[in-house]
Amino acid sequence: MALPVQQQAKYWGIVTAVMLVVLWFLGDVILPFVLGGAIAYCFDPIADRLEAAGFSRTAAVTIITLVAVILFIVLILLVIPTLISQTTQLIDTAPQLFNRLQSALTERFPSLVDSESTVRKQLLAIGEAIQSKGGELINGVLSSAIGLLNVVVLLVIVPVVAFYLLLDWDKMTARIDDLLPRDHVDTVRMLAREIDRTLASFIRGQGTVCLILGTYYAVALMIAGLKFGLIVGFIAGLVTFIPYVGALVGGVLAVGLALFQFWGGTEVIDGETVTQTTNWLRIGIVAGIFFLGQFLEGNILTPKLVGGSVGLHPVWLLFALSVFGSLFGFVGMLVAVPVAAVIGVLTRYGIEHYKGGRLYRGLSTDE
Repeated sequence: MALPVQQQAKYWGIVTAVMLVVLWFLGDVILPFVLGGAIAYCFDPIADRLEAAGFSRTAAVTIITLVAVILFIVLILLVIPTLISQTTQLIDTAPQLFNRLQSALTERFPSLVDSESTVRKQLLAIGEAIQSKGGELINGVLSSAIGLLNVVVLLVIVPVVAFYLLLDWDKMTARIDDLLPRDHVDTVRMLAREIDRTLASFIRGQGTVCLILGTYYAVALMIAGLKFGLIVGFIAGLVTFIPYVGALVGGVLAVGLALFQFWGGTEVIDGETVTQTTNWLRIGIVAGIFFLGQFLEGNILTPKLVGGSVGLHPVWLLFALSVFGSLFGFVGMLVAVPVAAVIGVLTRYGIEHYKGGRLYRGLSTDE
């Protein structure tokens, strides 16, 4: 005989409270294990396919690890230094960009020439703030990241945790399945499959879309001659998981930089006045890169890699990221997506049962 609903709710409430308390007090400590678990979860389907192809589990995990290590080394040697360099240069040249914006606005609005103009003061203040605070922001982010993900955690603990979790993933899931309450095992399995489908569609599918689009934007913009193509592609790819936001943010940033870079004007170089014409072709190419990216995302990448609705509305996802990030820091942001998926699945399950019950249907349906 199953336990009463009130008693079950009490037990599950206690478990949830304990997990939140552990997350609150041990956030930094459990970070490498959360990262390792996330990596193992993402690579488990690849390991399963290698096993189906005839490899042992150990061989499959070893192959995945070697490939991941090679890619990580390539990123460290080639991509990350360039990314940091372009970010620093973008912050350093921001005042120049605002000066060009100020000059363009002055031509159309002569009142801005007045040193007492409010708009002129604001433009100058924004440029100075970006230059003075931008470097501090990068240094703060890097220093906090180094403090949070120190060399030992990054190079030793996380890969080791991910390796062993991936190696024993099937055994661990089987052990957890064996511990499920027998009265609810079918319901829990059904909910777990739905949660896994949601997470797989979002994390694996949408993560792959972000990686592909970020790489495409970065490479295409650098080929097009945009000075900060890599950082723009990185930003666009990073926020692509929010529909339309990635293309909107990246597109506005890229086109804005292209306008400053390729817009015609008069400059004094080595004492000589040089007049440059506006390169509309380059500006159009930059805009076309993002239109093509949107087409590829909406018609090819997302339908193929993500599929239909994954049940995570962008607003709900942003809310979860904000709440868990503010409460539990970086670890909270890592667990926000799985928690949002779990809550979403449980909510849909509860609504389904609510609509099938007497509270929703009323007494008139009982016959």
